[in-house]
Amino acid sequence: MEEFLHSIVTTQFLVSAVVLAVAAQSILGLAGLSTYLERKVSAYIQDRIGPNRTGFDFGLPFLSFLKGFLGIGQMLADGIKFFLKEDYAPKNVDKILFTLAPALAVIPALIGFVIIPWGGRWMVPEFSLPFLGQFGGEVVDVAGATVSIGIIYFVAVASVGVYGITLGGWASNNKYSMIGGLRATAQMISYEIPLGLSLLCAILIAGSFMPNEIIQHQTEHGWLILSLPLPALLFYICALAEANRTPFDNPECEQELVAGFHTEYSSMRFALYPLAEYAHLVTGCAFFALMFLGGYQIPGIGWTSPESVGIIAVLVKINVFAVKVIGLILLAMLIRWTIPRVRYDQVMTLGWQSMIPAGMLMLIVTSVMVYLGWTSMFQLFASSVVILVMLVIGRKLLVKRFGPAVSNRKVQLYGSRYSPVEGEHVVHFPTNPLAREDRPVQGTVSTT
Repeated sequence: MEEFLHSIVTTQFLVSAVVLAVAAQSILGLAGLSTYLERKVSAYIQDRIGPNRTGFDFGLPFLSFLKGFLGIGQMLADGIKFFLKEDYAPKNVDKILFTLAPALAVIPALIGFVIIPWGGRWMVPEFSLPFLGQFGGEVVDVAGATVSIGIIYFVAVASVGVYGITLGGWASNNKYSMIGGLRATAQMISYEIPLGLSLLCAILIAGSFMPNEIIQHQTEHGWLILSLPLPALLFYICALAEANRTPFDNPECEQELVAGFHTEYSSMRFALYPLAEYAHLVTGCAFFALMFLGGYQIPGIGWTSPESVGIIAVLVKINVFAVKVIGLILLAMLIRWTIPRVRYDQVMTLGWQSMIPAGMLMLIVTSVMVYLGWTSMFQLFASSVVILVMLVIGRKLLVKRFGPAVSNRKVQLYGSRYSPVEGEHVVHFPTNPLAREDRPVQGTVSTT
C-alpha cells in the first residue's frame, strides 16, 4: 500500500500541490489589491488623493497605529460590502445560468496560471512523511503542473473565460446585457487570432512549448522583448482586449450599455466579474513576463539563473517574477486612465484590418528568419524594424488606392464640439452671464 501511494504522491506532486494552493490565494489577493491600486493610480493621474481613510484598526485602541494606513483597508471594506449587499435577480432570468455565469468567468483565470514556473527549479532536500515514505533528493519544477504543451494549455483556458460573460449577458434577460455579451464574444474571436500569431513568433524562436525551456532560451540569447518587440507589443494589446481592459472595455461601456453584461448583477455574483477581470489581468501579465521578459530571470544576477536550484534562489525568483507582474499591472492601469475608450467599430476594424494582417506578416518574416538561421537578437530586431517599415508603407498605399475609407476618420455628430455636422454651430459654453460668474449671488469681486 505504501509503495502504491508513493507511486502517486511523488515529490513533484507535493511541490505542485503547495504551489497551486499558494499561487491561487496570491492571485486572489493580488486581484483584490488591484482594486485598491486602480483607485490610487487613477487618483494620482487625476491629481486626487484616493482612498486614505480605511485602515486595519477596526476601531480598537491597541490597533490605532494601523488607522488610515494609506487606505489599504478599503479593499477589505469593499469585500465585506459585497457580502452584505442584497443579492437581487430580476424576473424572467435563467436562474441557473444567471448564477453559473460569474463562476464560469472567474474559474479559467484561476486555473490558467498552473503552468507558470514561478520559482524555476528546486533541489528538494530529503524528508519523510508518515504512511508515504521518503521524499526529496531530486530537482523539481516550482510550478502547478509541468506539461509539454503548457503554452497551448494557457491559450485554450484563457479563451474559455468569455463564456461566462456571454452567458451572463444572455441569462440576464436584458437587452443591454445581451449586447455586452455579444460584444465580448466578437472581441474575443477577433483578438484571439493576432494573440496566437504573436505567440507563434516567440515559440518559433524559442523552439519549445515548455515554459522553463522558453526561459532558458531567453537566459542564453536575451529577452524576447528585445528580439521581437512588435510581437510583444501585439501580444500585450491583445491581452488587454482579452481581459476587457480599457481602451477595449466595450462589453461594459457605461455610456452606451448602462454596465454591459453585468448590468443586472449585484452582491457577490457581481463581485465575481471584476474579480475575474483582475485575475485574468494578473495571469495575462504573468504569461507576458514568461514569454517576453525572461520570466524569473534577470541578466547578471546568478540567483535568477535557471541553473540555480537552491531554496534562496527559488525565493529570489518568485519575488522577481512578482515584481515583473505587478509592474505590468501598473502599466495596464496607466493605460486605462490615459487612453480613452476606442469606439466599437474601431475595435473591430483594428483587429481585422490591422492587427491580424500585421500578425501574419510578423509570423511570415519570423519563419523566414528561423529558416535562414538568422536568430540572433540584432538580426531579429532588424527584422522587426523592416516589418514596421512595411506596415507603414502598406498603410500609405492602401489609403492612396482606396481613399480615406481605410483610415481612421472623424464621424460627424450632432452636438459635437470637435466634429459637428456640416452647417451646425455648436456652443459649448453657457450663454447666461450669471452662469459664468465665479460668485453668482454676490458677483465677481476682488478678494485682495
